[in-house]
Amino acid sequence: MAVEDVAASAASHAMTPGEYVAHHLKFWSTDPDFDGVFNLAVFHIDTILFSVLLAGLTFWVLWLAATRATSGVPGRFQSAVEVLVEFVHNETKGIISNETSRNAVAPLGLSIFIWVTFMNTMDLFPVDLFPVIWSGIYSLFGGDPAHAYLRVLPTADVSGAMGLSISVLLISIYYNIKIKGALGWGHELVTAPFGTSRNPILAAILGVVNFAMQMVEFISKTLSHGLRLFGNMYAGELIFLLIAMMGGAFTLSGTGFMLVIGHIIAGLAWAIFHILIILLQAFIFMMLALVYIGQAHDTH
Repeated sequence: MAVEDVAASAASHAMTPGEYVAHHLKFWSTDPDFDGVFNLAVFHIDTILFSVLLAGLTFWVLWLAATRATSGVPGRFQSAVEVLVEFVHNETKGIISNETSRNAVAPLGLSIFIWVTFMNTMDLFPVDLFPVIWSGIYSLFGGDPAHAYLRVLPTADVSGAMGLSISVLLISIYYNIKIKGALGWGHELVTAPFGTSRNPILAAILGVVNFAMQMVEFISKTLSHGLRLFGNMYAGELIFLLIAMMGGAFTLSGTGFMLVIGHIIAGLAWAIFHILIILLQAFIFMMLALVYIGQAHDTH
């Protein structure tokens, strides 16, 4: 499709505000017609792509910090990394007393914090930047730009955020079994939090209740862990879209200079405030991950 044809097609299919938001919130998916929340056969390609790319960036930054570390006077980059490493190590030390586990979990916490921060930071890019680039690429291969969907914020995808929290759950289960043994953890599942009894009937009842309570705890922790991150980042993404529409309204109408002024002021103010949200949500996600893994080391 020629560039002129793409421009003509875009002009003839001007989006309403609702269509603009809906287009930006649609995923590049293996099934573009699927509008549900959960389907194991449907994959969000954009979420997977940017998650993997940013994971690679995380590993590269940490590798760079490790290879460039010196025993002399550290530079700014090394100083920043050392402060972050010490901070995460101290937080982990206050949660996990087992030194062997702490030496393994602290790097995990550091990786989680940097990775989630990188993923959250994608929200600071202009909302139309990557979709427009992808739309141009999509049209070069004969596709309709109107059906070129791309979302670059993995943590604003409920499946992406829940994938992270489920990973933390699996790590917690691993440490439960590693620290207590399979039989020891199984015994804990049916004896905590209400204990047991010497009466066989009462012991059986308490075992069922205890197991149910343990399952509720694991499920609720996992859901709240992922949905907290998703909810905050999804809300931030929506606000950026609303701010972008202020500038779009000015561009389409050519009047109303207050719209473009409000667009600039609101965009700058929200971007500055959103930096705090980006770091705070990454910190909360990391701390909850450390707490949940630390709980696997506790015996009831």
